[in-house]
Amino acid sequence: MTRLRIAEIFGPTIQGEGALIGQPTVFVRAGGCDYRCSWCDSLHAVDGIHRDSWAAMEPAAVMERVRALSGGRPLTVSISGGNPAIQDFAPLIALGRAEGYGFALETQGSIARDWFADLDMLVLSPKPPSSGERPDPAAFEACLAAGRGVATVLKIVVFDEVDYAWARDWAGRHPDLPLVLQPGNPEVDPEVPVAAQDVADRLLWLVERVTADGWFRPRVLPQLHVMLWGNRRGV
Repeated sequence: MTRLRIAEIFGPTIQGEGALIGQPTVFVRAGGCDYRCSWCDSLHAVDGIHRDSWAAMEPAAVMERVRALSGGRPLTVSISGGNPAIQDFAPLIALGRAEGYGFALETQGSIARDWFADLDMLVLSPKPPSSGERPDPAAFEACLAAGRGVATVLKIVVFDEVDYAWARDWAGRHPDLPLVLQPGNPEVDPEVPVAAQDVADRLLWLVERVTADGWFRPRVLPQLHVMLWGNRRGV
């Protein structure tokens, strides 16, 4: 069985963002990514320079760690990264679901995998212009098709007016998807404290922006974990 490259496993804590915000969660963060976003806050799971710190783990060993952290109580397991879609998480999901665990995945929608259909929730988060990346609409559609029948949410990070206009356009192509907008956090260094007022100001700007436009489709949500713990890892 293929081993998984794992940057970290931690929790239980609360899900800090997106449609499951506030929900008790164990996180499995995969190592490796096909993107290099300018404001990535998880470079320890993205940049190959950190590869030596990633653990090569059998799915059963990952599940054993999840089970130990949760005390054997079935919780939501969030698979994140990097981009976890570059690896095969099907065996882990099968092991966990057999024990009553639920699985949510967050990915940018650049790589479609058959095992998306085994998830409880698929969060597709295409990256806006401020990231320096250019999402491929065809790849995104393939991800939607792979996750057909699974609760799927569109989540877009917004840093500025250009991102906001891009978010409106991209969301307009997928009118049936639940939509979450999240203000961006420009401070990515885990050792640098996050200014609470800056986080609040960015959230207020985005709330006022959608309200002024009468765009009432999206849920505007903060990064709750950033508000509570800054960029500290493992929470």
